[in-house]
Amino acid sequence: MKAVLAYSGGIDSTVLLYHLQAEGHKVRCLSVDYGQRHRRELDAAAAICRALGVEHRIADLSSIAPLLAGSALTSPEIEVPDGRYDPESMRATVVPNRNMLILSLVIAWAVSTKSDAVAYAAHSGDHAIYPDCRPAFIEAMREAARLCDWAPVKILTPFLSLSKGDIVAHGARLGAPFAKTWSCYRGGEKHCGTCATCIERREAFQRAGVADPTVYARPA
Repeated sequence: MKAVLAYSGGIDSTVLLYHLQAEGHKVRCLSVDYGQRHRRELDAAAAICRALGVEHRIADLSSIAPLLAGSALTSPEIEVPDGRYDPESMRATVVPNRNMLILSLVIAWAVSTKSDAVAYAAHSGDHAIYPDCRPAFIEAMREAARLCDWAPVKILTPFLSLSKGDIVAHGARLGAPFAKTWSCYRGGEKHCGTCATCIERREAFQRAGVADPTVYARPA
């Protein structure tokens, strides 16, 4: 199939890129600049796509950042919380309706390029954290993608029942370049090692039994 991947440059979507290519699909990648706190993931996405020779676009929606205020990822005055995910830190890093915005753009590009499907790397660990990664949300978007154009677009979510550790293990088998991916919410020179997504990243490698190539500013 021809597929458009919602590509952040993080572990999950990078492994999905390698997964789709291993299955023989022709993949384009779309990243979105929505005025997030930093561009490290966007830069990682661009570099990985260049190395693979995969078409990659960045949609510039940075002007809408004030409409997405209230998240530590879009409001500089809100500090990124440290520690594992809990209800308070979850809410601090939720960007309002982010995945609907991103999926809408990815679906639009799929329609424009007469692609068969879009792909999205939601996984089981996201369900409790982000409302727009839950299976019910994805089913609603599947229906929207079916109805939005004369030619229905499929939404592929092959990792929906997998944990992040499962994804790391799968990525290791596929040869995914984990060292080139970016997860940290802070966007410094190195992964901070203390924000929730850094902790989740570190633990995913441990659970997968895969060596973690990430350089953390604060080791475990």
